[in-house]
Order: sequence, then structure tokens, then C-alpha cells
Amino acid sequence: MQSKNLLSLLFPIAALAVSIMFSSCGIHPEAWKPAEKPAFSGPTALNEKLSTAEKLSIDGWCGPEDIVFDKDGNLFCGVHAKNDFAAGRILKIDTTGRVEVYYNSQSWVAGLHFDADGNLVALSHREGLIRIGPDKKITVLADKDENGKRFLIPNGLDIAADGKIYFSNTSEFSAYTIKYGKKIILEQRPIGGLYCYDLKTSKVKTLIQGTYFGNGVVLSKDEHFLLMTETSRYRVLRYWLKGEKAGQTETFMDNLPGFPNGISIRENGSFWLGFSTNRSDALDKIHPKKGMKKFVYALPNFLQPKADKFGMVMHVSPEGKILQTFFDTTGNTMPEAGAVKEHQGYLYLGGDVVPHIGKYKLAGN
Repeated sequence: MQSKNLLSLLFPIAALAVSIMFSSCGIHPEAWKPAEKPAFSGPTALNEKLSTAEKLSIDGWCGPEDIVFDKDGNLFCGVHAKNDFAAGRILKIDTTGRVEVYYNSQSWVAGLHFDADGNLVALSHREGLIRIGPDKKITVLADKDENGKRFLIPNGLDIAADGKIYFSNTSEFSAYTIKYGKKIILEQRPIGGLYCYDLKTSKVKTLIQGTYFGNGVVLSKDEHFLLMTETSRYRVLRYWLKGEKAGQTETFMDNLPGFPNGISIRENGSFWLGFSTNRSDALDKIHPKKGMKKFVYALPNFLQPKADKFGMVMHVSPEGKILQTFFDTTGNTMPEAGAVKEHQGYLYLGGDVVPHIGKYKLAGN
């Protein structure tokens, strides 16, 4: 009898061990030692300002990202079904709060921007870089780079005055799932990239080949450079478009206290930088250890470490100086704030799994 009880105990343990062994073969991490996490002090001193944000309904969808407005003040964002990033839509929310499906993208849409002609340019995880006309006619502009690498997680975008479209792609290997996102963060391998699509030639040009979870993209006010967040490296890169440094890449901000995600510009040329969550001490400690990262990745989902619910948005100068930071450290209102867009005195906030849009009133408005 005791042997049977022992076998019944050992069998699930052995099964779990075999499962972990096989799952660990699915990741090939690189060792990386992050800099010591900065303290929340000075312009990043903790507060609860974002906890006062109003919650705007998105009719049961999740993951509002990106957030843009048309000339009439209607809000547009990409969303997905709860826990299913493959079931996505583009929503339109009018000035009365009425929500409608603007486009059934059948996948998550993480990047949106209106061009000079009123077309909605979007990054669909199913179709790639697309243009949606006012008549809702869809044109696929590009679904791969000049070397044939697919845009499977196209992410952030911005459009220059000359019509060129700048955008990031997080990976050419797989569509996005939460598990695959964790894999990218743990592996610390340069994949995807930063790109430019030229409407005049209908061609894609790779600006940066291989990024560390390349994410949000925004042009500077004078369009001399553009910024791209590298989520898994806690930093923002600057790619020079004009001047003596044209074609060069440098670090604009480094060793940030969280996972930077979306980035947008203010009228004065400064930036809003949104974060998915704060940094994890446990994750920083295992980054230098390949074997430990393989083990953690292979753990069953219920044993996987969970990201904190932690809303954070930084106001950043054109030179990369942190001016102020807004938080919801409890995550009760904004469990993340990866998407951020200013409109008429308010910040509109979203994130990968947030079930609403946050509307935060800026001081002085």
C-alpha cells in the first residue's frame, strides 16, 4: 500500500520534471548582466497620480494599443480578445463614448497613425503594414523586409512629413503570445528591427537589424531623429535621420526602472514614455545565468513569475532627461500604461492586457 502511495506521488513529479526538461529545449538564452536598478527618487519619486484616471469602456475587449485621434476627436485603438492576441480589432470610440468595430483585423493591431490624407496606417500582426482608407478599403503596404523576413509582431510607428513610415518589428519568427513575449525577454537575442517604408518607391529599408524587443517608435519634432524603445533592455535608442550622425544609432535613455513600451510626442517636442510594468529584481538576477533562464521558462504557467500590476508614465525632455513621472503603484486603475497619447489636456493610457482605456487629466488643464 505504501509503495502505491509513493508511486502516485512520484509519477506527477517525474512527469513535471520531463515536461520541464523538454520545454527548456525551446529557449536558447544569452547571458546579460543588467545595470543596478535605479531607485525611485527625484523626478521618479513614487506617487499615485494615475490612480485617479477615469476608465473608458472598450466593450469587453483588452489591450488598447496604440491610441490615436482623428481630426474630429474620435479615438482609435487596436484591441484583442481576453487572452487571445490572434482575435483582434481596431475600435473607434466617438466623442460621446460610443464604441464600434472600425476594422476586423483578425489579429492584434499594435501601431496606428493617421497620414496627411486621413488614411489610418496600421501595423497588423496578421497582415503587416497596412493602410485603411476613409472608405475602409485595405491596402497591404508591406509584410516583410527587403530580405524577405516577415513582420510577425509589427509594433510602433510614426509618419514623417514627407510620408515615409517608420516602424518596428519585434520578431520575424513567431506571432505574439504572452509565452513568446516572455521567451524574447529571457533570450536577450537581437531579432526583428527598425524599418522605413517609402511610399514613393513602395520599398522597405532596414535601419537597424536586430533589436531587443523593439517596440514604440516616434519622430522628434524637427524629424532629425527617431526614437525606439527596447523593452527587454530597459532603454530607448535614437536613430539619426539627418545631420552629421545620419544613419547612426545611439542610446537615448538607459537603465530605466521598468519595461518601456509606447512613446509619443508633445507639441513642445518633449515625449511621453509608457511602461508595461516595473523591473523585477528576480529577473535581473537570473539574466546572467543561461541555465536558470531555461529552467524558469520551462516551468508550468502557474509556477511562472508574474509581472507586477504597476502603471508608470514618464515625461521626458527632447534631450532624454526625465522631467516627471506618474504612477499607479497598486495597479488598481492602470495595471500597466504601455500606450500613452496626449489629447486636449488629458493622457489616454492603454496596455497589452488592460481591459479599458485610462483618461488622466494633466495639471493646469
